[in-house]
Amino acid sequence: MEDTAARILIVDDMATTRKLISLTLVKPEFEVVEAASGEAALEYLRDNAVDVVLMDVMMPGMDGFEATRRIRKELNLTLLPVIILTTVDATDAVVRGMKAGADDYVTKPFNNVELVARVHAAVARKRLIDRLDDTEAVLFSLARMVEARDHDTGDHCDRLAHASVVLGKALQLPPNDLEALRRGGVMHDIGKLGIPDAILLKKGKLDPDEWEIMKQHVTIGAGLCAPLHSMRKTVDIIRCHHEKWNGSGYPDGLAGEDIPLLARVFQIVDIFDALSYARPYKPVFPHEKVLEILNEETAKGYWDPKLMAVFMDIVKTRPQDLVRPRHSGTDLSETVFGEIDKSKIWDWYHKDENG
Repeated sequence: MEDTAARILIVDDMATTRKLISLTLVKPEFEVVEAASGEAALEYLRDNAVDVVLMDVMMPGMDGFEATRRIRKELNLTLLPVIILTTVDATDAVVRGMKAGADDYVTKPFNNVELVARVHAAVARKRLIDRLDDTEAVLFSLARMVEARDHDTGDHCDRLAHASVVLGKALQLPPNDLEALRRGGVMHDIGKLGIPDAILLKKGKLDPDEWEIMKQHVTIGAGLCAPLHSMRKTVDIIRCHHEKWNGSGYPDGLAGEDIPLLARVFQIVDIFDALSYARPYKPVFPHEKVLEILNEETAKGYWDPKLMAVFMDIVKTRPQDLVRPRHSGTDLSETVFGEIDKSKIWDWYHKDENG
């Protein structure tokens, strides 16, 4: 356990049960708070963070099953450990609790050693998840810094996060793939943190040596994110979104279906956005010109033709779906960076050496 006390919320209508648990989970290791009903528990959790919830299932009014469901759905606390309290012979209650979203159970009357052990395990899982969340938040914020440095890309990351999910849904990809695409929109160019400004922000085309350095951003970015298991599919996007269907891309010269599917999905949206907006090396292209280039490059073997056909259908029949709604919310770092005036960052970052 860490130095800070683990906060445990006990939810039970019986004051004696709450007291017994409080006497078992003692300070300084634990900090116990109590709620006498499911409604009171939800009200507390709306404004306060806890490490574990111990939830009695048989309570008047809102029972523990409904309270657990609402913790997951209404409060969106999908990773908060919930341990249900039930009687020894209540197998059905355990099954119902797990279906409602509980992580574990303890039978009443409980064994003190077992209760502490199960709470210990739940707290350890919760704090590991919290550390992973903190790491992801740092990586997302670093990715936002790349976007903030580049005055010309604007809201490129958010547009890609939205549009790639639209294409993913059209392809009927599962939710975890859609989440990887959303993350890929923000994270795909995080490796540009390792590229010198003289190259990254150069107006006009890069020379061959500069281009070789620029291409390293995909391996730098993949290396940053690879240690996180939750980023496994997103790493494929980061590393492979510049590969090409005919094998002429980088960094590995992959071809056809050897390129991960999510990278093939993402790169179509990425090139569409790059053509549709101004960059240091090109002006905005008219819509018809964009479609013409996409068709030409697909014919040359750059992009997966089947995926491109699905994307072109979206562009032609429902282009409004590709437009990201304002304030749609992409990740924690968007909230932070949304408060920043990027033009001021640009002015400061590129101020004259004489100040």
